[in-house]
Amino acid sequence: MSHLATAEAMLAAYNAQDVDTYVSYMTDDACEANYRGAVVREGKEGTRSGLAAAFAKWPHNRAEIREKQAIGNYVLMREYVTRGPASDGSELVEPFEVIAIYSFEGDKCSRVEFVR
Repeated sequence: MSHLATAEAMLAAYNAQDVDTYVSYMTDDACEANYRGAVVREGKEGTRSGLAAAFAKWPHNRAEIREKQAIGNYVLMREYVTRGPASDGSELVEPFEVIAIYSFEGDKCSRVEFVR
């Protein structure tokens, strides 16, 4: 599977809120982070639990691919994210765009960084 196909499969799992499938595409020590900033989900297990909590809070959360490109061991995707109403009654999050940079080691994703 190409890196682009893997990143697309990760996003499909994200949209299905299937955390197990999402993290199956990641290295054991993979993480999700803000671009050049703090790690927000560390390792497969940190990503699994962090996403599960986010999906519980925003059960209608979805990301739509607006643009995509593979460059060597990286995939860049411009995504449009909608959260929908939160299950805890917190304020509605306005839809937003994000650039997601997927970094690969071999055939697994080792890091996802978000530019927002």
